[in-house]
Amino acid sequence: MEIGIVGLGKMGGNMAERLRRGGHKVVGFDFAEAPVKKLAEAGGVGVRSLEDIVKNLSTPRVVWLMVPAGDPVDETIAKLKPHMQQGDIFIDGGNSNYKDTIRRAKALKEEGFGFVDVGTSGGVWGITEGYGMMVGGDEDVVEYIRPILETLAPAKDKGWGRTGLAGAGHFVKMVHNGIEYGMMQAYAEGFSIMAAKHEMNLNIAEIAEMWRFGTVIRSWLLDLTADALRKNPTLEGLEPFVQDSGEGRWTVFEAIDLNISAPVITESLIRRIRSREENNFTDRMLAIVRNEFGGHAVKKD
Repeated sequence: MEIGIVGLGKMGGNMAERLRRGGHKVVGFDFAEAPVKKLAEAGGVGVRSLEDIVKNLSTPRVVWLMVPAGDPVDETIAKLKPHMQQGDIFIDGGNSNYKDTIRRAKALKEEGFGFVDVGTSGGVWGITEGYGMMVGGDEDVVEYIRPILETLAPAKDKGWGRTGLAGAGHFVKMVHNGIEYGMMQAYAEGFSIMAAKHEMNLNIAEIAEMWRFGTVIRSWLLDLTADALRKNPTLEGLEPFVQDSGEGRWTVFEAIDLNISAPVITESLIRRIRSREENNFTDRMLAIVRNEFGGHAVKKD
């Protein structure tokens, strides 16, 4: 099957390579020259414009977008549409807000285009392990791109599925990432407690490796944690700065709108935000107020 990929960053480039190895014709575009050249050298078709992606695909064309959420998705679709025709299919494999996805799908359907949202998980390991994919869109359109999804997935019948109409894929991926926030926070707190128990001289890297097998908290995230601790057991050289890409926030907002209590996901998001605060004003306020009412010591720079 033929597919065009817009955005050959780490994940997009790895997906292109997995598809190429699976026997699909892959036409790739990126604003950076290096990933386009890499795809071409590997046997794919690297192009230098969005128009050239369309020119190198047979109808009905399938174009997979791996671009940042928000305006870049709308802008890319707007630039591609004049070169495409009714029946062609857009796939948004990024982390778009599901409300934007519903809007885009409705507008494109009215113009005769197909649209599928694929919430994609797997990170840099997906090229070898396969990608988990939460898919939203009309059944017939999803069925048409099935060969692509089966190639990207861990197995043809595992790790992917149609979750509902357009928007459902990104909605489920949003919740998936919210859960991920909570799991990561729990691991971080648990290992922090063990690292602070100095008198026991615990080897947390060895404990992480031990926990990977037979325990009820084993997971792929724990596998990655063990690997990270093996490489850097004291976390030397790392700043306590944790970014978020938006899905955790959206999950919390959705929980509030639905009157669902989600304290673990919410607190994990707050902890990420707190990690970015230099010279944290909130903690300094707590210290000074505590000093005011109780005369407790205050540390100064």
